[in-house]
Order: sequence, then C-alpha cells, then structure tokens
Amino acid sequence: MKTEILTFDQNGNFAAAIDLLGRLFISVLFLMAGLNKISGYDATAGWMEAMGVPGALLPLVIFAEVFGALAIIIGFQTRLAALGLAVFSVASAAIFHNDLANQTEFLMFFKNLAIAGGFLTIAVNGAKKWSLDAIFNK
Repeated sequence: MKTEILTFDQNGNFAAAIDLLGRLFISVLFLMAGLNKISGYDATAGWMEAMGVPGALLPLVIFAEVFGALAIIIGFQTRLAALGLAVFSVASAAIFHNDLANQTEFLMFFKNLAIAGGFLTIAVNGAKKWSLDAIFNK
C-alpha cells in the first residue's frame, strides 16, 4: 500500500497546491532578478564585466532567469527549466560568490547551492497536477 504525504484528499489537490506554492517560491527570486536586470541593464552589464564575464551575455542571463522562472511557475517543461536554473545557480555561485573568506559571499555561495538543490529536486520530480506539463502529458 502506497502512502503519500501531503495528500489530504483523494484527488491530491492539497499536494498539488503545495507543489505549485513551492515552484512559485523558488522561482519568484529569479523572475524578479531577471526583471530588475532589465531596468538596471547598464549597471548589471558593467558589474558582470568587472567580474570577468562578458556583458554581452546579459540578454541570455535575463532570458534564463525570466523565462526559466515562468516555465517552472506555470509548470511548462518544468524538469528542463529546473535543471537549467540549477546549473545557472551553481555557475553563479562559482563565478560571482567565490570569495569564501568573506562571510556574505560565503552565505551567498551556499544559498545558491541550496537553491540549486531545490531545482534539482524539481528536475527529478517534475511538476504535479496543477501544471501545463500535467495537462499536456495525460
């Protein structure tokens, strides 16, 4: 007999709601970051250049953050988007938060790894019932 945690009704609506909330919580950070990069485009490109990353990559970063986050929130190609943002999070940690002697950078580095862990969990499990993936993969 299989027992599912967080399934409090026979249709799994509670688990689906928690899944959606979790996808929203982890993704909104990237959605807001991407949108903020648009409004502060020149400053962000300059900061990237100062860190040794070509500012010409900024449109790709914005695309990954905004559309990756939206894909996860709505549950479209969720596993692929989550895997992409997991890789993005680890790369960001390694490139931009690698001064582990600085307490703030140390925390930012491991925050990025924790977020990558959340995205990897989504990549393995996919989105649940309340997602476009569930609708199109019936």
